[in-house]
Amino acid sequence: MKYVTLSAMFLLLAACTSKETGPIGTVERLDPALDAIVQRGTQPEVIASGFEWSEGPLWLEETKTLIFSDVPKNTIHQWSEGKGVSVYLTPSGYTGETPRGGEMGSNGLTLSLDGKLVLCQHGDRRVAMMAAPLNNPQPNFVTLSDTLGGKKLNSPNDAVYRPNGDLYFTDPPYGLLTQSDQDSAKETPINGVYRVSHGKTTVAVDSLTRPNGIAFLPGGKTFIVANSDSKKAIWYAFDIADNDSIVNARVFYDATKAAESEQGLPDGLKVDKQGNIFASGPGGLWIFNSAGKILGKIKMPVPVSNCALTADEKTLFMTADMHVVRVHLRD
Repeated sequence: MKYVTLSAMFLLLAACTSKETGPIGTVERLDPALDAIVQRGTQPEVIASGFEWSEGPLWLEETKTLIFSDVPKNTIHQWSEGKGVSVYLTPSGYTGETPRGGEMGSNGLTLSLDGKLVLCQHGDRRVAMMAAPLNNPQPNFVTLSDTLGGKKLNSPNDAVYRPNGDLYFTDPPYGLLTQSDQDSAKETPINGVYRVSHGKTTVAVDSLTRPNGIAFLPGGKTFIVANSDSKKAIWYAFDIADNDSIVNARVFYDATKAAESEQGLPDGLKVDKQGNIFASGPGGLWIFNSAGKILGKIKMPVPVSNCALTADEKTLFMTADMHVVRVHLRD
């Protein structure tokens, strides 16, 4: 969901009139441990711009390509060094014939354990797999989940695979035309976190107001969910018991106070191999260790929606409003 407040309008207008590429933002160091994650002297840089709302970045290692959603434009773009930006896939999230507006395209993107593209499709209200190779994308999709108990999902937002092959995804109402729980098209009463196992969709978490980004810590026994609610701007943690039940639900970090003065809310997040968490939130991108300690932030003048790491985890990409931003973490 695109977060625009009156207090942010000046910065957004300034960003829209700035150069399409170049330096942006700053790195704020809050703990010496950040030096092992983000080397000193790093300057975030815009590598592509001009999108309506960029989201869902995903690094494709085989082709050294970043793909990402422009949600309102119903399009996935691709970027690679030396080639720049081009269209990767359209339509990406709404394949219906009746014209509609709103945030209808794909949002979160991920890869299945066997390397196929999986999309959270707002307009089609489902999680789907692209039935085409990554190097020859086509708008042909296989539904992985679109209903719960015969009722349509809201608008799947972000998804992640557990190492055992189970798919977990979030389902807030942001892809509905009014983006609200009162939308006449809303069928499921909750904004849930769901699990897909052996083709069956079940509720994993039903207690969050606006579940958004989701990621597993190393080992696949704990997942973090971002709650994009200005009144409860919180990252939550959940453990998975041996019988796949959810236990030990807890607050990972509460950023509600920060959300009162800085633009953006907890949104997309990624976890590196060491368990460090890169999470979009108020004021930019927050970097935590696995215990929930803030190590630093990448401060941005526009809201950050999501992020992605390269396979070697030396480069971070952020989708930030109209921009795509690259951060060289270390050599």
